[in-house]
Amino acid sequence: MTSLMIAALGALMVATAFLSGLFGMAGGMILIGVLLTLMPLPTAMVLHAITQMASNGWRAILWRAHIRWRPVLVYLMGAALALGVWSLTRYVPDKPIALLLLGVTPFMARLMPRNLKPNPESIWQGSFYGFICLGLMLMTGVSGPLMDTFFLGGNFGRREVVATKAACQVASHFIKLVYFGGIIEQAATLDPVLAAVAIAASMLGTTLARRILEAMSDLQFRTWANRLITTVACYYILYGSWLLVTREGAMAF
Repeated sequence: MTSLMIAALGALMVATAFLSGLFGMAGGMILIGVLLTLMPLPTAMVLHAITQMASNGWRAILWRAHIRWRPVLVYLMGAALALGVWSLTRYVPDKPIALLLLGVTPFMARLMPRNLKPNPESIWQGSFYGFICLGLMLMTGVSGPLMDTFFLGGNFGRREVVATKAACQVASHFIKLVYFGGIIEQAATLDPVLAAVAIAASMLGTTLARRILEAMSDLQFRTWANRLITTVACYYILYGSWLLVTREGAMAF
């Protein structure tokens, strides 16, 4: 990868980390979509995992006083079970399917019956979402849209949403790194320079967002977060559909 491309990706990572630092979401979803267009899926997953571990880890440190640890531990129990299941199948989807799943997941959560409204304090819901989110993480690279909907369904303030989700995401992306870096066949390799740029850019973007998040109200946070999730999800549904249709058209000829 050229120096210019590395610099461009570094700038993108600062911007997406800033977005995630502000809303606790969406930045990683945008970044994986770009990486999937530029790299083979396993390599994109490894680079994205490193970037998101740095971004979410630094975010968790900055907001550590607001982490709700009980939901984190329950979520991780479900994620551990999912890793065991996926390690047996070692399934890796192609890009169009990954993008479609990426776009559909937030709408799936919103269509759940009202009596099953997401509740981050629930033990069974936390472990269930941990299992499903980790499965989505290993198929699409992110579980943010579904996890965002889960945490926004509770009574957490904006700082608690951002901090608690960041703690969950550090573990999830570490699992993704192990899965695509070593468990699956044809495990990915990554340029160490690009990895270093990704870590530095993610920490910078996260730091820049802190003051703006402090100035927002919880209502503004929830309103703009939901709008952002919907916009990005619709884009990936359209993009994934286009890739699927063009691929099928090419195969037909």
